[in-house]
Amino acid sequence: MRRFACVVGARPNFVKMKPVLDALDGRGAETVLVHSGQHYSPELNDRLFTDLGLRAPDIHLGSGSGSHSTQVANVLTAFERTLTEVEPDVVIVVGDVHSTLAAALAAARTTSVVAHVEAGLRSRDWSMPEEVNRIVTDRVSDVLLAPSQDAVDNLRAEGCPPERIHLVGNVMIDSLLANVERARARPTLTELGLVAGRYGLVTLHRPASVDDPATLVRVLGVLGEIATELPLVFPVHPRTRSVVDSIEIPPGIRLTEPLGYLDFIALEADATVVFTDSGGVQEETTSLGVPCVTLRDSTERPITVTEGTNVVVGSAPAAIRQAARAAIDARVIPRRPVLWDGRAAERIADALLGELPPKGWWGGG
Repeated sequence: MRRFACVVGARPNFVKMKPVLDALDGRGAETVLVHSGQHYSPELNDRLFTDLGLRAPDIHLGSGSGSHSTQVANVLTAFERTLTEVEPDVVIVVGDVHSTLAAALAAARTTSVVAHVEAGLRSRDWSMPEEVNRIVTDRVSDVLLAPSQDAVDNLRAEGCPPERIHLVGNVMIDSLLANVERARARPTLTELGLVAGRYGLVTLHRPASVDDPATLVRVLGVLGEIATELPLVFPVHPRTRSVVDSIEIPPGIRLTEPLGYLDFIALEADATVVFTDSGGVQEETTSLGVPCVTLRDSTERPITVTEGTNVVVGSAPAAIRQAARAAIDARVIPRRPVLWDGRAAERIADALLGELPPKGWWGGG
């Protein structure tokens, strides 16, 4: 049976890797869970492991925070040593964070097959660090596990051989469907004094949204207008906290500390509308049938717009106002794209335990 090194580093990675680990472990495979340490605060780490029922990491690289280059260098160096010690047959990386790229680069120089879960997503916005991470990770990966048909189309257009691509569905939705009823059973709304269907949820953490105080003030200003009609809850990401503490928050926007996975899903599931810059939240709201207003200029998940409940508006106040009004007045139902059915991890296991393609750069073009 093959040995798998499964690399996680940031909150979305944990959510996506949990069902993959379950599927592989359930078939008797040997799995080694490697935590890069990219996210290391208790709010974004320990509680999430508990909420998901994710086992403790077998190896912790302790990469810590820092610039893009620092994080990539730290993970790459540490994971090289891990690869020598563990000698996995397959290295699984997920998503598009810095440690995803670093682990894929390290493994590409070994005999281990590199498998990328969530391959093929493209925003075509090169100002996003994640776009660079996605493209480079795909180019050094041997098995491309795509969540949707548009991702498959992107990979084929870039020259990826069809035998390396597997359309498996969205593993983020596996975790969502497995946990949403548990989440709704929690007293989250009651503890926050909220009524289901009568509040909005805000999440902002990307550099383009929060690093410039002027941009954040502009966005929160229009959200403050919306909050006069609909109270908004804003769990503040650690990287957003310093900027938030330096500006005036409009009345009606309620700040909270970062939430655990289950509490966040509970808020997300019963919100009137969600305002976000998160990719995963775009997917979850589509599955839940909750209107989503994405405060970015582009998305790597266009299927959430064409087949889901998402609208991408950027940070212009007029566009946010218009989208918010439409969302508040909307009546939507869940529209799960093909294979967003809670069984993506089983299809991933099928692909990774079956015949694997030869290792090597596929080049494209």
